Amino acid sequence: MNALHDLIRHTPVGRPINDGLAAHPLEKRRLQCYIALILADLAALSAGFGLAGYLYQARSGLAEGLGIAWLVLPVFMTVALYNGSYSLDALERHRLGARRAVLALAIALAVLVFFAFYAKASTNFSRVVLTSGTALSVVVMVWSRSAMRRFIDWRCGPQVAQCLIIEDGGPEIEHPVALRIDMTGSGLHASLDDPEMLDRIGLLLRDADSVLVSCPPERRALWAIILKSANVTGAVIDDTVLKLGAKSAHVEAGRGWLRVSVGPLGMRARALKRLFDVTIASAGLLLLSPLMIAVAIAIKLEDGGPVLFRQQRVGRGNRFFTVLKFRSMRIEASDQTGHISTTPDDKRVTRVGRRIRRTSIDELPQLVNVLRGDMSIVGPRPHALASLAGDKLFWEIDGRYWQRHALRPGLTGLAQVRGLRGSTDAEGDLAERLDADLEYVDGWSLWRDCAIVWATLRVLVHERAY
Repeated sequence: MNALHDLIRHTPVGRPINDGLAAHPLEKRRLQCYIALILADLAALSAGFGLAGYLYQARSGLAEGLGIAWLVLPVFMTVALYNGSYSLDALERHRLGARRAVLALAIALAVLVFFAFYAKASTNFSRVVLTSGTALSVVVMVWSRSAMRRFIDWRCGPQVAQCLIIEDGGPEIEHPVALRIDMTGSGLHASLDDPEMLDRIGLLLRDADSVLVSCPPERRALWAIILKSANVTGAVIDDTVLKLGAKSAHVEAGRGWLRVSVGPLGMRARALKRLFDVTIASAGLLLLSPLMIAVAIAIKLEDGGPVLFRQQRVGRGNRFFTVLKFRSMRIEASDQTGHISTTPDDKRVTRVGRRIRRTSIDELPQLVNVLRGDMSIVGPRPHALASLAGDKLFWEIDGRYWQRHALRPGLTGLAQVRGLRGSTDAEGDLAERLDADLEYVDGWSLWRDCAIVWATLRVLVHERAY
């Protein structure tokens, strides 16, 4: 990279910079890789169906197998070109490309069978050849995609797209394999009044797939114009986006808009999560009702006080709701605000309370909260308003705290299955839980909920459950 700087610095103004100084052109090499992948997939389909036909009916079967392959190919190629089987992602991750190619094949076969059925031509196809040919084609296609990895590495190197970072006095950008240009060290400067300098910068940008510019705020507009005129995919570093947690940006009504919130779940996801909650909560109440009745009787017999403990907590959208728990503390010592965290040898806890807290049975009435819609089976645990970490309220430690309430609070959560539970004696105790909660909010999936529920069964009894 020092040699690159020296060459740029000693290139006279008005004289073109040598093409070798620009980012290595990869577009033509990627095109070669795309063509190679297409040919490999076509060969895999032909080989799979042809071999299946030949093994079944020798030469006549070979002709039938190849005939099926050529009927499938047009639909396969159409779907594969649209679903990203031949894309940057597919070049970088051969397994992803293989999955997309197999999906395209499945869709193509479904289309073929559909039209053959309605055209009453399905009897012309051998089911054995069609089925075995599909299986063989998938095997050959997956193998060929894996084998093509070496060809792609040979043609493109470790990265199939070249990123160029321009350092112009802004914050440092970490990127392991990007090319870097130090504007000051290279004798270059961004200016709209110097055509010669714009020519030199344009030559540097010409073959880059993407360009990142790090510069002071006062030069961002200048670089935006340069990048737009260079016809490249360019970005200017602006930490305002980071501070606001912006998801996207657009121009509307003559103003720039940073979208800072999109809601964590769409309608379909919310419906799936709610169906999951209602199913689990209903089944849980039905199966655990004998245990819950027994616990209620034990609490009543111990001191004659109320069975349930009610406390105001923060739920979805930062709105209050009343959480239900089996009462585990003496009536006169119950903490309605949650100001005092429970300790391992807390004198406020009753004998029955100590047992049900140890096994998390005291949380079971929250299944009713789930059915009411106040809570979810899985989500960030709801906190009392006056809860402290060290000597600070939770939201005083990290302003992101309120973001955890984008989803309904849960009976269990990612933090709990990671062992992050119990009292928050120090600010770090909250920080770890908050990171886990925000990770869950940003990466929700139904399968993850199922995994957390399963993991919860193994940590019901925990050393910090007191």
